Amino acid sequence: MAEHCTVLIPALNAEATLPTLLQRLKHIPGIRRTIVVDDGSADNTAVVAADHGAHVIRHGTNKGKGAALRTGFAAALSDQYTLAVLTMDADLQHDPADVRTFLEACRPDGAQIIVGRRKKLGSGMPLARILSNAITSFLVSARTGYDMPDSQCGYRLIHREVLERVVPESDGFEAETEMLIRAAKLGFRVGWIPVQTVYAGEPSSMTYWKTTKLFVRTLLREY
Repeated sequence: MAEHCTVLIPALNAEATLPTLLQRLKHIPGIRRTIVVDDGSADNTAVVAADHGAHVIRHGTNKGKGAALRTGFAAALSDQYTLAVLTMDADLQHDPADVRTFLEACRPDGAQIIVGRRKKLGSGMPLARILSNAITSFLVSARTGYDMPDSQCGYRLIHREVLERVVPESDGFEAETEMLIRAAKLGFRVGWIPVQTVYAGEPSSMTYWKTTKLFVRTLLREY
């Protein structure tokens, strides 16, 4: 199945990091194509992505990560040969070297969603983020009845059969939580693989108070 995997990268003002990311992805065998969804960037994200061989879809205004994922999933599914989609961030905090591990774990008889599990302590990740991730992962685990050790990691491989039944309704970062909850409720298996934690103090586009409120709303919603 690995040779039928599409990489999906939601991107916002990522012209500085996309060249390195896309160049490194080119050297990984098994990737069918790479889609970059430019979510209303104010820089040259779309131009840079196209120049490095990605299929680019551009939102005229910023709609949020969930909306960018929804757009990208639809584009990936329009290709009948895409059997899985690997989502990763554009800021190089998801190391492309781990793509091979995802592809090796992608098997017809395995988990239908494979999520990266980041090492937290000693990684340079701020303590506030470590605690936030621990709390939200505990709550998602309680909500689904399954162990979700790193529910906020957006580095994940999702089989086509999941994407055909689980389309995120949320527009923001909470869409990734929504997808795990809804997929688990439908009986899809979620697996985990260790991934490298790359954090060098880069600014985040996430507004934590707003994101927390939306996370709680997503957690309590009936699906």
